[in-house]
This record gives sequence, structure tokens and C-alpha cells, in this order.
Amino acid sequence: MSQIARRRRAGSGRAVRQVALFVLALAIAAALWELYKATGPPEGGDVLGWRILPRTSDSAMPHIWDMITRLGDRERPLQASSNEIWRVVLAGGWYSFRLALVGLLIGSVVGVGLAVLMSRFGVVRRGLLPYVVVSQTVPLIALAPLVASWGGRLHPFGWEWPRWLSVAVLGAFLAFFPVSVGTLRGLESTSATSLELMRSYAATWRQTLRRVRFPAAVPSMIPAFRLAAAAAVVGVVVAEISTGLRGGIGRLIIEYGRQATGDPAKVYAAVFGAAAVGMAMAGLVAAVDGLVMHHRRRPETT
Repeated sequence: MSQIARRRRAGSGRAVRQVALFVLALAIAAALWELYKATGPPEGGDVLGWRILPRTSDSAMPHIWDMITRLGDRERPLQASSNEIWRVVLAGGWYSFRLALVGLLIGSVVGVGLAVLMSRFGVVRRGLLPYVVVSQTVPLIALAPLVASWGGRLHPFGWEWPRWLSVAVLGAFLAFFPVSVGTLRGLESTSATSLELMRSYAATWRQTLRRVRFPAAVPSMIPAFRLAAAAAVVGVVVAEISTGLRGGIGRLIIEYGRQATGDPAKVYAAVFGAAAVGMAMAGLVAAVDGLVMHHRRRPETT
């Protein structure tokens, strides 16, 4: 068997194992949910004086099958033109997915750019890296009203800033940090032998960056992009909730949350949608990972 065939077989086996583990994790989570609902206190409980045990009543913890079957029901009020809940959630998830993708792209460009600057100039790294870290301590909810106010007010080069772009920028705010840190780590992981070889060829800094540093940084950049994809989804959903932007999964969480008293299972439909958006973003990054790392040796993990 050729080496390429062995790599393809190993990649297929790894993908099957990942899917099987994912399905197994979902089954375990559902079983634990139902087990606690069957044995837990209906009104919650205390542990060491702290009231942390959730309630197990149907209004607080609906059954898993009630959540799933609720997806097939129609929106209220029942009308001939109303869609099933799963269709509404799917449309909202698709809208949020596109915003998260834009946020990931913006955050990736900013993160990689900052990493290149910090790796090139030591003074930039010493002066900028602390602020990059501190930026992640700023609450996103505090920034959301400020960034949302840009919609319709900013006109760069005669182009009106849309409201949806403010939400994408908030997603990029969370996404750029893991990209910048991961890329910086990867750029600085280039072996001294490779750098010395490029110096012997009188290669410029740009040539070294393109031919040596970036290829060496790929194994560190891929995990960073995975974290950034998840962060972009979180940022977009939180921004949609904070700004009230219609069309996305965040708005559905608000609307369905208002109906939690009389229809608790419906709230989890929006939660499932948000989880699906996160999984779609993770799948997109995994697909890129498969293309980029197809002919590269993966780093060994302990």
C-alpha cells in the first residue's frame, strides 16, 4: 500500500472515530439529562449551602423527546402561512452563520496581521501584546451598544455602514485574539536551522516569511482558527441578543425565551440552532484543516 493510500485510510478512520465520538457524547448528554430529571429534586436543591441543583419540573427541564418533537410544530398563532419551528430556526441559523463567517474572516485578517507585525518588530510585540490580551477582558455586552450605533451613521467613502456588519465586527472582536496568539506562536516556532539556511541564501524577510515561517506556523494556526470560529459564533449570538438585530438565532433566543413559561421546550429549539451554527463553523474549519494538512505531518500529541 502506497504512502498516500495509507494517509487517506488513516484520515478516513480518524473522521469516522470523530463522528462516532460526537454521537456518543450527544447520547451520554441526553441520558444524563433524563437521569437527572428522573431522580433530581423537582424544586432544585442545595449543595454545601449553595443552591446549585437545577429544578427538574417540566417547565424548567422538558424531556429530550419533547424538545425534538417541538421542532416539527408550527409557529404560533397557527396559520396556513406559518412555517415549522425547525424551518424558522434553520433560517435564523443560516443568517447567524453568515455573520459569524464574516466575523471570522475579519478577525483572521486582523489576527494574522498583528501576529506578523509582532514577530517582525520586537518593540511592537512588547507594546502591543499586553493590549491584545487585555482586550479580551472587555465585556462584549458593553461594546455592543457602541458598535451597534455605527449602523446607519458611518459612511466611509460614501458607503453606509449596515447594522449586520456591526454584529460581525463584534464576532471578529472575539475571533482575532486566538488567531493572533496562535499565529505568533507558530511564526516563532520556525527552527533556527531553517532561518540560517534562508540567511545563507540572502533571502529577504518577506521571502523567509512566505517560504519558511508561515509553513512552519500552520500546525499552530489551525487550532487557533478552531477557537476563533467558536468565538465568532459566541460573539455574533451575544451581539444579536444585545443589539436586537432581527433575522438571526440570537433574536430567536429572545423571542422564544419570552414564551418559556408556557412553552419551555420551544426555547431549546433556538439553543439547538445556536449549537448547530457552532458545529457548522467547526466543520468548516475542519474541512480547511483537511485540505491544508493533507500532505503535511501532523504534530504529535501526548
